[in-house]
Amino acid sequence: MAVLPSLDDDDHKIRTGTLRSSIAHIITAVIGSGVLSLAWSVAQLGWIAGPLSMFFFAVVTYVSSFLLSDCYRYPDPITGARHHSYMDAVKTYLGRKHTWICGLLQVLSLYGFSIAYVITTATSMRAIHRSNCFHKKGHQAPCAYGDSFYMLLFGAIQIGFSQIPDFHDMEWLSILATVMSFSYSSIGFALGFAKVIGNRMVKGSISGVHTSTTAQKVWKVSQALGDIAFAYPYSIILIEIQDTLKSPPPENQTMKKASMSAILITTFFYLCCGCFGYAAFGDQTPGNLLSGFGFYEPYWLIDFANACIVLHLIGGYQVYSQPVFAVVERWFAKKLPNNGFVNDFYTIKFPLLPVIRINLLRLCFRTCYVLSTTGLAMLFPYFNQVLGLLGGLNFWPLTIYFPVEMYFIQKKIEPWTRKWVVLQSFSIVCLLVTLVALLGSVQGLISAKLD
Repeated sequence: MAVLPSLDDDDHKIRTGTLRSSIAHIITAVIGSGVLSLAWSVAQLGWIAGPLSMFFFAVVTYVSSFLLSDCYRYPDPITGARHHSYMDAVKTYLGRKHTWICGLLQVLSLYGFSIAYVITTATSMRAIHRSNCFHKKGHQAPCAYGDSFYMLLFGAIQIGFSQIPDFHDMEWLSILATVMSFSYSSIGFALGFAKVIGNRMVKGSISGVHTSTTAQKVWKVSQALGDIAFAYPYSIILIEIQDTLKSPPPENQTMKKASMSAILITTFFYLCCGCFGYAAFGDQTPGNLLSGFGFYEPYWLIDFANACIVLHLIGGYQVYSQPVFAVVERWFAKKLPNNGFVNDFYTIKFPLLPVIRINLLRLCFRTCYVLSTTGLAMLFPYFNQVLGLLGGLNFWPLTIYFPVEMYFIQKKIEPWTRKWVVLQSFSIVCLLVTLVALLGSVQGLISAKLD
């Protein structure tokens, strides 16, 4: 009987990823905490600009993923050498200087996403507690609870899940998280739709929420754009997801199909949650649709939706953390190839459980990582402001600039040709949008901190 190989053609773990698993990874990464702020974002932008902004970022994200998918192998996108991370691809195409810049931005963004997920999970856990309190004592009861306990609880859970070796072992968690994301997105959409029917009117206006000054409106709009920018892109982990795919068919073909499917699915849910949330609450649309509180009853359904969010974000946290773990651990393994702390594994067997392989570097570093994200989340528990700031920081450089520049080299596109001009114009427009979103989000975070 033939023995199946354990290593691929480049001496890495055999790749078993499929179209299904890649869609699951993308949706786990994309439909997360951002979906809950979309009703608020639509409320700031209004009935025309809100939905159009979602379509804009959906198209931008697909174009970016299309370009980046072809950069997975070099020099040929079908038969060339593989890249195992976003940073590896940048190093090959753009050189060491760009790699340092990309690495800093990518790690900062991934680390920031992890912090945002701690904040969102604590918000949803607290919402379950408040929902039960309101149900028992009435909606005017002083049901105020802090976030710290819930953040610490989530951090404790993530210490355990962070010992999952890498993306290759995460398919089950991503599929579970995807099911959860569909569940709470559907509940948010259904509750919004039901409230619109109950109101017998569609609330909201073309211009969005009315503000006392023009400057205040500008800041709110720019912050809303940052929230939507956060809700879509996954370019910073696209190469890592593509590196799990088996071949044939070529990985770039599978990844493009997965990106198209995932973006269509997420855009549908985003439009449903964002538009029906705004239609239901108008100018009073909460920053977090399910825990704002936009809805009070049925309380058990709100509890279930928030529980789904918590389960989804357990997987989402790992999707954004695993690339950071991989970069750090590969660096230590390269620098210290003979160090037992870095490279040795110890086998532990518990009754009724599969064999667990423990590495001391992995155990110590990943535990410290989770503790640090939890600690920072406790210092900056500002939901919408943090989402907008993260979206503004990573959107243009990681989602647009690096993929466009690498694609030029991959396809040997000469300056001032038609395709070069189109893609550079695309990059400049996205840069302007990013600057607007970043400024608004910084102002929002400062205002929240001062309040």
